[in-house]
Amino acid sequence: MKIFNTLGRRLEEFKPIKKGFVGLYTCGPTVYNFSHIGNLRTYIFEDVLRRVLEWNGFKVKQVMNITDVEDKIIKKAIEESKTISEITTPYTRIFFSDLEDLNIKKAAVYPRATRHIKDMLRMVKTLAQKGFAYRAKDDSVYFEIDKFPEYGKLAGLDKVALQSGARVESDEYDKEEARDFVLWKAQKPKEPSWPSEFGPGRPGWHIECSAMSTRYLGPTFDIHTGGVDNIFPHHENEIAQSEAATGKPFVNYWVHSEHLMVDGQKMSKSFNNFYTLRDVKERGFEPLAFRYATLMSHYRSKMNFTWEALEASQNALNNLRFEIAKLKMFADKSGSPDAENKFRFAFSEAVNNDLNVPEALGVAWQAVKDDSLSPKQKLRLLLDFDKIFGLGLENVKKPVIPRKIKAVVKERELLRANKQFIQSDALRNKIEALGYKLEDTENGPIVIKKPK
Repeated sequence: MKIFNTLGRRLEEFKPIKKGFVGLYTCGPTVYNFSHIGNLRTYIFEDVLRRVLEWNGFKVKQVMNITDVEDKIIKKAIEESKTISEITTPYTRIFFSDLEDLNIKKAAVYPRATRHIKDMLRMVKTLAQKGFAYRAKDDSVYFEIDKFPEYGKLAGLDKVALQSGARVESDEYDKEEARDFVLWKAQKPKEPSWPSEFGPGRPGWHIECSAMSTRYLGPTFDIHTGGVDNIFPHHENEIAQSEAATGKPFVNYWVHSEHLMVDGQKMSKSFNNFYTLRDVKERGFEPLAFRYATLMSHYRSKMNFTWEALEASQNALNNLRFEIAKLKMFADKSGSPDAENKFRFAFSEAVNNDLNVPEALGVAWQAVKDDSLSPKQKLRLLLDFDKIFGLGLENVKKPVIPRKIKAVVKERELLRANKQFIQSDALRNKIEALGYKLEDTENGPIVIKKPK
């Protein structure tokens, strides 16, 4: 299995630290609002990565954080005169509902920042004791980037651009400049706080992920993922503070997914193109149609979302389900073992080549159309491939056709046998108007209820 490692900017063969086991940390949501479809694309990519690892026989321990204290959350809580829990609890619930709708596998652990303050303070204390952090006049604690010579190695920052001694308190800041970043923020009026030896305050965003990932996966683990917007400053800062605290390499493979665009533009509320899974469902599309749409783009390529493309994905998903249902109705016949192995090999080659899922989807459709495969072989391949796709194809049932529809089909067959094609076509239209799809095959007609 080969994967593109952002650390080094190259394709590398994946080799885990521990044989047969992978520690995987995936950046989760900041729960102050709905996850938008760009966030969801990243979560689907992370799920596909995990599925490919499991396809290769690895046991994966996935940890996905829930950021429930951060600048945007606190700002919203103050504006709405609510506690941060009153802001984060409903959006956390919606986040998990979105994951279920998209058939994203559950992580082993979902650590929440507010429940790991002690872990964060221990790391801040260690950094201060080792001379990597300093206390400012307002009692906030900052990481001094000049003390960490390798700062910038993930993002490829020019060392000349580093501004030693220039501080930034906000969690997100100018991506062109690197400055000392905050580890512990001194308490401000109306803001939530926790007690500490540095005085009451709250953690900076970056220290949260370092503390929680090392808590559950150890000081060095295999893979850390996220969107490309996380590379700097968030992931760069994670590396600096983690490696400074532990004295060990933090993560071996950094894997990032590209942005999702909408109609060729950046998604923004000001452009009126900011969509959530709720919007997808309200337009009559299934969440799994959006999942299918994301599989059509390589994770390292920008994905351009349009409603027309989503409609095409919904139709493709429905057609794939139709093929599954149809295959379940066929009496099996012999097929070529070599042909089946050929498709299985081509699929593995695709997904193991930096998660080339678009190519793997093409392999699946080629298998559907290949006459050298028996129905049983095709069905076996598609259900096996869906362990990566995650489209829930195992839930497609063998159709149960009502007696009255069967009677119309039988009548149509008699008309066709008598070459009364105009009348038989009229009965086909009647069948389809009743919500069923009919396909004539060498083994007789196949009738399946149309997907909604």
